Order: sequence, then C-alpha cells, then structure tokens
Amino acid sequence: MYFDLLSKKDLNAIDALIAASGGPKAISEKIREIRGYKKRMEIAATKGYGEMLVQAEKHVGNFAKVEDFMEKEQVRVSKRGVCVTQVSGFQGSRVTFDCLRRIAENGNVLFPTEMISVVALTDHYVYSGDLLATLAMSENIAGASKFCSTSLLSTPWPEHRFVRVEKITGEKFDRRDLGNGQSQIILKNMGTAFGNLGGVEVADNNHLMYLDTILRAVLETGANFFLNPSWSTIVSACYFARQIPEISFKISMLLSTQNAVQFRMLMNIIRAYLRDDGTTPIYEINIGNGASPETFMQCADELMASGLPAIHLTAHLRINPDLGMADFDWTANAHKVLDAGYNLTIKYESDGASRPYDTMEAYFLSDEERDAKAKLIGDVIYHKCIRCDLDARDIMRSGHEMRFAKASYRN
Repeated sequence: MYFDLLSKKDLNAIDALIAASGGPKAISEKIREIRGYKKRMEIAATKGYGEMLVQAEKHVGNFAKVEDFMEKEQVRVSKRGVCVTQVSGFQGSRVTFDCLRRIAENGNVLFPTEMISVVALTDHYVYSGDLLATLAMSENIAGASKFCSTSLLSTPWPEHRFVRVEKITGEKFDRRDLGNGQSQIILKNMGTAFGNLGGVEVADNNHLMYLDTILRAVLETGANFFLNPSWSTIVSACYFARQIPEISFKISMLLSTQNAVQFRMLMNIIRAYLRDDGTTPIYEINIGNGASPETFMQCADELMASGLPAIHLTAHLRINPDLGMADFDWTANAHKVLDAGYNLTIKYESDGASRPYDTMEAYFLSDEERDAKAKLIGDVIYHKCIRCDLDARDIMRSGHEMRFAKASYRN
C-alpha cells in the first residue's frame, strides 16, 4: 500500500469513540456479560419478552435433527469442502419467533447456523428489548453460530446522538432535522427508496456514526456481528475492532466483490489492520452475484496464498426479485465449488419464489409496520429455510459436511 488508509486524525476520532464507551476492555467485558442466556432472559422479561422466549424454547425443542437424516439415508461425509448454511431476513423478534414456530410445526427442517437481519438500528429496536430478544432466540435458544445485525446510515436517530459524536470526534455530519428531536444523515445519491440500501453511500466522515450505532447495539444487547457495506466502513471497522476481539464483521456483496481484483483490494485492507494476534475482525466476505464459480475458487486460492487468517466466503444461491436478475440460481455452481474441495457458505435472500415481502421493502419498514406484518415476513423466512434445508440435504447426500444451528443436532 502506498498510503495509510486512515490518517492520524481518523485514528484519533475512532479511538475517542471507543474511549467514550469505556475503552476496549470494558466493552469486551460488557459483551461477554450480556451474551449469556440467563442475563438476556432477565433483561427480556423486564421488557415484556420473557414469555416469547419461553415459547421459543418449546418450539426449538421440536426441531429436526441432522443425525436422524444422516442415519435414515445412510449419509456419510466423504469429500473435502465444508458447507455452512445461512438465511437472511430475520427482521426482529416477532418475525423470528413466527419463523421458529413454523419450523417447529413442520418438524422436518434443519435450521441454518447463520442468520442475517437487515433491520435499522433505531433507538426503539436497540433499547426496547426487540433486538435483545431476537438475539436470545437466535444465538442462545436456536444456537445459531452467527447473527448479523445491520447499521443503516439512513436511520433517523435522536439529534443529541449526532451532537455527542461530533463533540467526541471533532467531526461534523450533514443531516436534516426531522422534527421531534430526530435527525437523519442526508444521502445525496439515493435514487430510489431502496437503491442505496440506506447506507452504502458513506460520505465524508459518516463512518463514525456507523461505528457509534454499532457500539450502542453492542453495549445494550451483546450483538457482536455486523453487516459492513462500504469501503470506509470496512477500513474503519478493521481498526475499530482490533482491540475488541468479540466484535466481527460480514462484508456485503453490495460492495461489488465480483472479481479477484476487488477481492485483492479487500485483502489489502484486512492486512493493514490485523490484530496483534494475527486475526482479523472480518469474519466473512460475500462474493458478488456476478462471479462465476471459477472466480469464487480463485478468490479462495488467493486468500489461502496471502497468509491472511481464514475468512469465510459466501455465495447467494437465491436472491429476492429486486436485488438482482429474475430466476437467479447459483445452486449448481455451489456444488461445483464444493466438489472441487473448497469451503462455502450458502446464503438465501429468497427461496426463489415470488412472495409478499420477499423484497427489500421488508428491510425498510418502520418498527410498527414490521411488527404488524410479522407473520407475512416470517412466512418468507420460513420458505427460505425450507429451500436451504432441501439444498443442504442434497449437498450432504453428495458427501459434504454441512453446518446447521446447534438446535438441529442431538448433542
């Protein structure tokens, strides 16, 4: 690299944000404290979500088990290439609960181990108990290995939060007054309601508001895995989480990692801000929908040759109608990658059918609208889980190891 990605001023601003939240050690301790189920249940009960979690435990107890499938069909792992299951769209506690209920009633669906949520980190979502209950159901009860939350820069936040971050960092944020004490960052290139995904445009120093929003979610709920959509947020996140090993990030395919050139750019960023122990806050990278299986494998080869720590590489197998081309299906490509001996995370933005709220609109509903439409959105996720389950069983039949949530195993 010819230039440092972050200037001294940039580093000082991020350091100041961390210090204002107690410093790396205190943040790490808080994350560990609040991620336990006992603590989350205690908090959830005071916020009106206790009974939901009790019912979720009963539902998850009825999930299908991997061992039963493998024994019934005499399936054995015989090939290299491990496949991880991932489903997107777990839009808050009521939506997640409804999906768990449907999965339990079905009784024959193996549940994915990675869950993605694109819900704006509003003050209501973070502080009402909604996000915490979602995490408790997903991570503690269902046993998902990762639950990814999303900070959208278009989210309205209280004006006093902007003022606070400006005071801490010395930077300014271009925002509009929405009234009632709320303000919103102005996105200049947002051509449609969903066209910018509410935050892919990260102008000026807006990455600092992205980090501040993550800090608030971390300290309130123990959330520790976040979607990262833009170059400056990736760079700043790598530095931000260097001393907070509990926090990690998933790089969105919307960054356009469609080829090895762009992938090498990401590897340079990752190398620039490795932790002292040689690990990275970047846990996972979505390879873009336009990439061929050969490009996917080339990226995996170059990552291995780079000497960087292992990072999960993910491909969308199905996408919702307004995210890309109609009838997109990468399933055959996934088999090609796995059969060549490469590890792969399979992600479902859709089950391949057109359903109400199987669109990005569901990502931008207000807190109230999302709750009112929870069963409709839960139905979409339920069918994504079914599609993931069917594809995963085919992959297991072909001899590859699959990874599901802990609730899908007997031990």
